[in-house]
Amino acid sequence: MRRRRISRAIRIGSVTVGGGAPVSVQSMTKTDTRDVKSTVDQIRELEDCGCEIIRVAVPDQEAASAIKSIRKKIAIPLVADIHFDYRLALASIKAGADALRLNPGNIRDKDHIRQVVLAAKEHQIPIRIGVNFGSLPPGRPKGLTPAQYMVRLAMEQVGLLEDMGFDLIKIALKAFDVPTTVQAYRSIAKKLDYPLHLGITEAGLPRTGVIRSAVGIGIMLSEGIGDTIRVSLSSHPREEVFAGYEILKSLNLRQHGPVLVSCPTCGRAEADTLSLAQAVNDYLQKVNKPVKIAVMGCMVNGPGEARDADAGIACGKGRGAIFRKGKTVRTVDEADFLSAIIAEIDRL
Repeated sequence: MRRRRISRAIRIGSVTVGGGAPVSVQSMTKTDTRDVKSTVDQIRELEDCGCEIIRVAVPDQEAASAIKSIRKKIAIPLVADIHFDYRLALASIKAGADALRLNPGNIRDKDHIRQVVLAAKEHQIPIRIGVNFGSLPPGRPKGLTPAQYMVRLAMEQVGLLEDMGFDLIKIALKAFDVPTTVQAYRSIAKKLDYPLHLGITEAGLPRTGVIRSAVGIGIMLSEGIGDTIRVSLSSHPREEVFAGYEILKSLNLRQHGPVLVSCPTCGRAEADTLSLAQAVNDYLQKVNKPVKIAVMGCMVNGPGEARDADAGIACGKGRGAIFRKGKTVRTVDEADFLSAIIAEIDRL
């Protein structure tokens, strides 16, 4: 792990992004923002999962107006996602959005951009400049790679806001292609000190999207780049939050909820550890503490391999060893494997 890049801090509602603050986990609602009840219900579910910043789509004035009612009923900061129409940005600010996500280049008219900037400055609302590979304007200059073109466009948009006296800026440079995304972030991280929002856009369904996101986001975080993340999946947004925290936990950047260590099993296994591990994982969904639990298939890789686990079980034929921090504390019958490890979880 490289030393973390030093970025300036901005505030999105109650959450600090950049400036050495913990890398935050974001998501985006999949509901129709105009449906206040459904949107609030989904955001509250995400709050329970640990989501720290939520983004909502603002396709029209009705959606912008709905932000006022939504904001009153949720606890985490809300970011309004705007495309093209500056009036939706102004309406979202008026309705109480904590930040904007927009691409100033899509608004085009400098007077319209100036109106948004003045309103954001008055309310101390950050603007996230989002440049996505899939929506780049035509006319990429010869000799520029897609990553270089993304960086150039982001720099132009940052300069536009800075010229208007605005510096509450966060930047995102996303592509579906992992190498392109990594190259873009590496480049802009050297040029500016604004906080960076990481993600692999349109990563896909969970099975492949989590892998693509973990590789891309993981590379950048391991290089000290990144202040906040979103895992973009074609799935319920709680899966995005879960995956985001797993990426951070795997790099020891955040501790959030439990960690399950389980062996893949092999021909030495003499008990159904796969079913046991799944049952333990299901139980851990109810646990919010940062505990580490291990389900191991035999004594060969049992307490020793999982010696740093707070509690675990090494399964044998008919009997299993319950251990804490690598030391066996008792043995239990196979029929009691699940109840025994659950008792250890409850003890913790």
